[in-house]
Amino acid sequence: MTRKLIFPVAFLSVIIFSCTKESIKNPAESASPSRDAAQTEAITGYTTYTIKQGQHYCDKSSLKYVSTAEMKFYAKFDQTAIYTAVIPENQYDINKLYGFSEGFDNQYNSARMGWGYSNGSIRLYGYVYSKGVRYSREITTVLPGEDVTSSIKVSGSTYIITANGISVTLPRGTTTSKANGWQQYPYFGGNEVAPHNVYIYIKPF
Repeated sequence: MTRKLIFPVAFLSVIIFSCTKESIKNPAESASPSRDAAQTEAITGYTTYTIKQGQHYCDKSSLKYVSTAEMKFYAKFDQTAIYTAVIPENQYDINKLYGFSEGFDNQYNSARMGWGYSNGSIRLYGYVYSKGVRYSREITTVLPGEDVTSSIKVSGSTYIITANGISVTLPRGTTTSKANGWQQYPYFGGNEVAPHNVYIYIKPF
């Protein structure tokens, strides 16, 4: 269950994870892979999040308070998830898909599903911060157009992050029965910005 909270503008300025924040432009020039009519039809019912070329943050979000023991969602990627990093070692950076913070700082306590493209595969990760320390583990690989059944669950001092029935556990910085914080949205990077428009499709359930 989620609900929106309204705060003064000055207070909201400390929230650093809004999807609409502008970012530095990428000097790399790369044409965005196209989406054909069949792909567009196949994603009906999902919300489309666009990370534009040269940006980290996606095009839409709402500031949304989260209180949950388990966040469940479907995710889908298309051909735009295939990319080549400008700096080769950045190919292994983990982009962020979806999740939540616990509190206001998503680099102190938070849990997200991450993703990246490397070695010819779209790879999914558990990606968390626990008391300011970052942890990640690869979960599985998926194909463009595949529906990915996903969840992020709190369980005492651990997070259980699942994709298509495969789970990893990672440390959690608190032990409350529910996570209480803020929705986290798609983000590209890592160190680099999106080399072309990247489209990510998400449907909570």
